Amino acid sequence: MYRNVKNYEIRYTDVDAFDNLKVSSLLSFLEESACSSADELGFGYADISPVNMGFVILNWFVEIYRPIKLGDKVCVHTWPIRPKFGMFSRDFEIYCGDEKVGVCTTRWCMIDTESFSVLPASAFFDEKDFEDYNTERSVVYKVWKLSEITEGEVAYEKNISYSDYDHYFHANNTKYADYMTDVFSLNDFNGKYIKSLQINYIKQCKIGEKLVFVKKYEDGFYRIDGKVNGEIRVQFKVFFVEI
Repeated sequence: MYRNVKNYEIRYTDVDAFDNLKVSSLLSFLEESACSSADELGFGYADISPVNMGFVILNWFVEIYRPIKLGDKVCVHTWPIRPKFGMFSRDFEIYCGDEKVGVCTTRWCMIDTESFSVLPASAFFDEKDFEDYNTERSVVYKVWKLSEITEGEVAYEKNISYSDYDHYFHANNTKYADYMTDVFSLNDFNGKYIKSLQINYIKQCKIGEKLVFVKKYEDGFYRIDGKVNGEIRVQFKVFFVEI
């Protein structure tokens, strides 16, 4: 069954202070693989942008089995899942050599890039386009909804600026991973790594807006809400383990 397979070299700028692959770098690898796969299958940026269509990500769930280190060679496998009710899912497996070191599942929607309204799959695809899709799942994750944090602490603030932008003129989804890690201290990462991470994108952020991050530890996880003027824009669920 179809898979896109792409290799990545970890650069010095891709790792953190402890030589672990940064979450934002990992998500960038996964996004590059997703774009490469879409190009192969005929619905990449060059195919759909001329008709004012695009894809935006709604959710990430990533699980990492062990830290990915400077010197590792990363290979990402990805494939799309047949869309359901206008929701496009895509799965990933992450390898270092023959060792599977992580899995990921994502959810996307197709939009009109002029109005940012959500489009049905039928706006671009025919049913036959999905006949040969891989039905295998890298991981099954269903608990996407996160409640709003109550009684959390304000842990970080971020003003959205030009360097955060992508070609949809909003903060790129991978940038939020850096915002999330900046909520924590250096000591929080000393001898630990993020084993699992969920990100929910609620609403896009624009230049000049200030994201205020509220953090709370509950049930073994850190929960983080990013808000603009009290309105939730992004949510995280983060699980640390010791190395």
